[in-house]
Amino acid sequence: QEQLAESGGGLVQAGGSLRLSCAASGRTFSSDGMGWFRHFPGKEREFVAAVSWTGGPTYYADSVKGRFTISRDNAKNTVDLQMNSLKPEDTGVYYCASGRDSDYVRRGFYYTWGQGTQVTVSS
Repeated sequence: QEQLAESGGGLVQAGGSLRLSCAASGRTFSSDGMGWFRHFPGKEREFVAAVSWTGGPTYYADSVKGRFTISRDNAKNTVDLQMNSLKPEDTGVYYCASGRDSDYVRRGFYYTWGQGTQVTVSS
C-alpha cells in the first residue's frame, strides 16, 4: 500500500515563497507519476504540477507556470514543490498524489494521495 505524506505548508505574505515536500513509502513500479493538486472550499480541485520518476514529461498548470517548480529525488523517494511569487489565489490545501504516469496525474487520475498541507497567502 503506497502512502504519501506532505509537509512544508504555512502562512506567507503575497510575493513570498514556500517549499512543499512529499514523502512516498511503499511505492511500486506501476506508479510512475507523482504530482500536486490543491483545493479550497467553494472551488473545484485544481491540478498544480506533475513529474515522472523515470524521465517522462513534466507538467504545470497555466496558473503556476514560471512560479512553481516540481522536482524529484529517486533515492529518497521524495517529490518537492518550490513555490515562488505566491499570490492570495494560491491559497488552499495542497495534496501530493501518485498515478500511473505524469499525464494521468495531470488529468486527475490518482492511485492515492496524502492528508494535505495548508498553504495560506495573505495580501
